[in-house]
Amino acid sequence: MKKIFKTIYYIIFAFIVLIAVLLIVSVLPITGNIKFLTVLSGSMEPTIKTGSIILVKPIADYKIGDIITFGPTTKTMPPTTHRIAEIKVVGDQPVYITKGDANESVDSREIQKSDVIGKEIIKVPYLGYVIDFVRKPVGFVLIIIVPAVVIINDELRKIWKEIMRLKKKRKEKDAKQDEEINELKQEIKEIEEEIKENEVDKL
Repeated sequence: MKKIFKTIYYIIFAFIVLIAVLLIVSVLPITGNIKFLTVLSGSMEPTIKTGSIILVKPIADYKIGDIITFGPTTKTMPPTTHRIAEIKVVGDQPVYITKGDANESVDSREIQKSDVIGKEIIKVPYLGYVIDFVRKPVGFVLIIIVPAVVIINDELRKIWKEIMRLKKKRKEKDAKQDEEINELKQEIKEIEEEIKENEVDKL
């Protein structure tokens, strides 16, 4: 049972670490960089479910039907992810008219290309809830800290057992060496006594 728990934990932990690394990479100032974002509204249901994690990547040209993420990314105002319903050209620059799949009408705000973060490439339903939970203190403790402490404690116990095994082996080796030394001393003593007896016989 313990082995099963450890295996499951390692899989979950590796998955969370991978997501964390991808999230960190996504915010680095790299040209053409991908981003992982959480969809917090249901405006793109059922195509993108609320709580999904999406991967977005900037591309050269966006077309009608593409799902794009646009707008600022702050704690109070997350970016919006909607589908391009229409494209206009204003001053040689494309302007996008967007619409949520679950919305009846198009968005009132027209989107400049400079406002677009990227096109949705991959979506993973409900993973955003997990990431959001892990970001909170309680979730971080339950999913990261507690299992990590269990694993670390188990590894420390293994290390301690190995140290004790090596110490025991060393003691057994030393005891064997002491026994061999004692046997050698006994043999030397017997030889010395035999020599003395021979010398007495000669006298």
